[in-house]
Amino acid sequence: MSHSLNPFDIAQQQLALAAELMGLDEATHELLRWPMRELHVRFPVRMDDGDTRIFEGFRVQYNDARGPTKGGIRFHSRETFDVVRALAAWMTWKCAVVDIPLGGGKGGVVCNPKELSASELERLSRGYIRALGHYIGPEIDVPAPDVYTTPQIMAWMMDEYSKMVGHNAPGVITGKPTPLGGSQGRNDATARGGMYCLREAGWVLGIDLNQTTIAIQGYGNAGQYAHKLAKEIFGSRVVAVSDSQGGVYCPQGLDADQVMAHKQRTGTVVGYAGDGGCQNVTNAELIELDVDVLIPAALENVVTGENASRVKARVVAELANGPTTPDADDILFDKGTFVIPDFLCNAGGVTVSYFEQVQNAYGYYWDLDMVYKRLDQKMTAAFHAVHQVAQRHRIHNRLAAYTVAVARVAEACRLRGWV
Repeated sequence: MSHSLNPFDIAQQQLALAAELMGLDEATHELLRWPMRELHVRFPVRMDDGDTRIFEGFRVQYNDARGPTKGGIRFHSRETFDVVRALAAWMTWKCAVVDIPLGGGKGGVVCNPKELSASELERLSRGYIRALGHYIGPEIDVPAPDVYTTPQIMAWMMDEYSKMVGHNAPGVITGKPTPLGGSQGRNDATARGGMYCLREAGWVLGIDLNQTTIAIQGYGNAGQYAHKLAKEIFGSRVVAVSDSQGGVYCPQGLDADQVMAHKQRTGTVVGYAGDGGCQNVTNAELIELDVDVLIPAALENVVTGENASRVKARVVAELANGPTTPDADDILFDKGTFVIPDFLCNAGGVTVSYFEQVQNAYGYYWDLDMVYKRLDQKMTAAFHAVHQVAQRHRIHNRLAAYTVAVARVAEACRLRGWV
């Protein structure tokens, strides 16, 4: 995780640009610049060797004017409050831009989950919920999986919360395994939502996606599904992919199943040979490849003022959070690159999480077709709401997405009589 630029400073800068464009009053702007609630906890966990270790955890509830806060829990050794604040702010705008009745939140525990056994991980997960359980709930704040947290971890957390309240409460958390009230279609929801946005971008730009080449930076959940779906939905040719170790570039196209098999076998996509004609590339080189669509699906701050002028892609579809810095946005906009901003492009995940909350609330579960159909409707409507604002004000899509989202949150604050 790059901390060269404080992500919360960037989130506040982006909000300030939108506030200025909208003529937002000072009190509302000040209210939206900061989280409404921040929880900082320390809790003990018994380790397998009998020792007790004290862990530090966070939960930021950014704004709940539109509904209960919503957002992931990250288990990361370098978790900081400012990263969690920024992600909670982006969750607020993300829920608003796709028009679901939720606010934004985010949480985390400072730990290296790779060093913990399964039983230690379970005790850590339950300990975090015991520390925070009185401040979350289906009507208050609904967590979800994020970096290094899984459906199994969500199941333990839901079970611990249910014990605390004395009844089964599946709606306290989303991203659960389907036997415990998880939704169909959650696995590929982030990538699929991004692909629906890409389809609409192709339509407004007059690009035939069947003929396009794509490079994907990051090969976790979002990147892997983006690779599969780009081929499945559009017939696009994915010519480059990368992970934290580096990448591989293959002009004739990469087969998703074969690349995944190689990564499972070796731990990285680097060195994948295909049918020959593949070469290793660095992450920095991948960003500047001559492709039609670039999909950053890993870290923040990878397209910067330094390299933005060398990005050749016509469309940048941001599945990662915060991959483009504010100065890079201006450079890309000036040269006519069409950016689908992160909190629109990757909102498919939270949208299907919201569908999971709805299904938990009325105890009736949808089939996969229903989930995909409703996700498509939400993402398509959100894309065009943002595109229309961008066209009307002649501004870049990120500022347009902020304008749409901030207007919706500000209106809810006003209607409640907060400002």
